Amino acid sequence: MSELFVDRETAEYEERRRERIAKREEHARRQKEREKKIRNTLFIAGGSILAVLIVVIIMLTAFILRERHEAAVDTSQVVADSNEDNGYEGDARELLYDNGEVDISQNAAASENDPGAPALMTELTEEELAAIEEEKKKALTTGAGPLELNTTPDQDTYDIVSDVDSGYAILISLSDNKVLAERQGHAKMYPASMTKVLTVLVAAEHLESEENLKDMFTMTQAIEGFSYDNGCSNVGFSPDERVTVEDLFYGTILPSGADAAMGLAEYTAGDQESFVAMMNEKLEELGISETTHFMNCIGIYDDNHYSTAADMAVIMNAAVNNPLCMKVLSTHTYTTTSTSFHPGGISLSNWFLRRIEDKMTSGEVIGGKTGFVNQSLNCAVSYSRDNEGKGYICCTGYAHGGWKAIYDHVRIYTYQYDRSVYDSTLKLDESTEEPDDGGGEQ
Repeated sequence: MSELFVDRETAEYEERRRERIAKREEHARRQKEREKKIRNTLFIAGGSILAVLIVVIIMLTAFILRERHEAAVDTSQVVADSNEDNGYEGDARELLYDNGEVDISQNAAASENDPGAPALMTELTEEELAAIEEEKKKALTTGAGPLELNTTPDQDTYDIVSDVDSGYAILISLSDNKVLAERQGHAKMYPASMTKVLTVLVAAEHLESEENLKDMFTMTQAIEGFSYDNGCSNVGFSPDERVTVEDLFYGTILPSGADAAMGLAEYTAGDQESFVAMMNEKLEELGISETTHFMNCIGIYDDNHYSTAADMAVIMNAAVNNPLCMKVLSTHTYTTTSTSFHPGGISLSNWFLRRIEDKMTSGEVIGGKTGFVNQSLNCAVSYSRDNEGKGYICCTGYAHGGWKAIYDHVRIYTYQYDRSVYDSTLKLDESTEEPDDGGGEQ
């Protein structure tokens, strides 16, 4: 009976996924139609405006030429009258230009010597033009991806390489907005502390200004007690300790602090329930509320707290597009503000970034967040760039160890970046690595 229940649940989930894909395709079709109508309208309006501008320019040019002509005639008449008085019998127009010749070479020299002089137009060299084109190319390929991330595989999507341990995985190219590889990327999974990516994103979007990062929040006994009772990882703040909102952002991501995440939630919304409602509203805005739903801001297991690898990639992409979130997610180490409880501050580290940085043979992992609960095992979502500056997002889940999750990201990225150096038979000597400590993270 349990197998029948699982099969029915899987079938229902797949049916919902197909309906969601169909809705997205219909949405994309309607969006294209709207864009086409907008382009046509803009084209017609632009043509009309251009025609008006041309007429105005012609009228202004004619007016200026007429004024100059009348002024020249008046000047010539004045000079002629003056010459008659002074007995000059030559062409009066000669007097207008005898002292008005301009030496262009002298003007150019003056421009070079005088920084305040108007710059002369010069022709760009081939090297300069090539540099400009390279900058344009980098601008198109570097950094965050499109706001509407495509998570639907196509005929070119390849299977995740076999030596990747994670049961769920997806790799998306941001520059192409395309799913490159996946393994059960749309299957239901529990996101654990990857949840905190959405926590900082919602908090960042509701921050009124950068100055609010210096606002103070008083840590409560209730927050510390809840975190301790549920076995969550913590920053180490003390009850009644006043910490900055900036410390809460970094504390939520780097050490995956539940105390910081709950503090950030209460600072933003006043209480945990209101903040979780804001999180689920953000999921609706991102278009993934049918397959992702959160019950808390930490990632504590709840049967109704679920997501997919593809949806977590969508959340990560939204965070990468937010400057504050991007800064926090890409920070390797941070020290909290000095307080009476911690005069020297608390040193924080993003161990995922610090452990993976020397494992990459090409490209660079810029930001990431890990997670662990017994129901999800070890999971991670990360953002990276290859050697050409193109951006990628990778999300994995259900790896049987913290280091296995890290090496899964290394293998997936390396296989994409440089298959010539990829060795699928590589035997990793995990005995030389630090022991896994991901089991306590939520």
